[in-house]
Amino acid sequence: MQTALAPEYRDTDAGREAEAILRKCVHCGFCTATCPTYQLLGDELDGPRGRIYLIKQVLEGEQPTRTTQLHLDRCLTCRNCETTCPSGVQYGHLIDIGRQVVEAKVPRPPAEARKRRLLKEG
Repeated sequence: MQTALAPEYRDTDAGREAEAILRKCVHCGFCTATCPTYQLLGDELDGPRGRIYLIKQVLEGEQPTRTTQLHLDRCLTCRNCETTCPSGVQYGHLIDIGRQVVEAKVPRPPAEARKRRLLKEG
């Protein structure tokens, strides 16, 4: 996949890693067959291919929203999609990068942030 990262990510380690991963994806859709959230919800943005598009858009400079954050949060990080990917896309690593970038740009409501912090600590 062709990418054009925003200047703020172009010269960072995470940006270079994400770009290399994005370039391997050919959007064949095999990953959706093994993704539990896509199977359950049936929404392209709740599958690996849709999340890859969302992460790509954010890394190319589009402002993420709470909806973007929600779709990334719904990923179980089970990495089933990696087992069926003929291109060897390291989706698990890409979703980690995407979540970090979105987390830095989209504030969570205080109650949700507190709940997530407690879950991480416990």
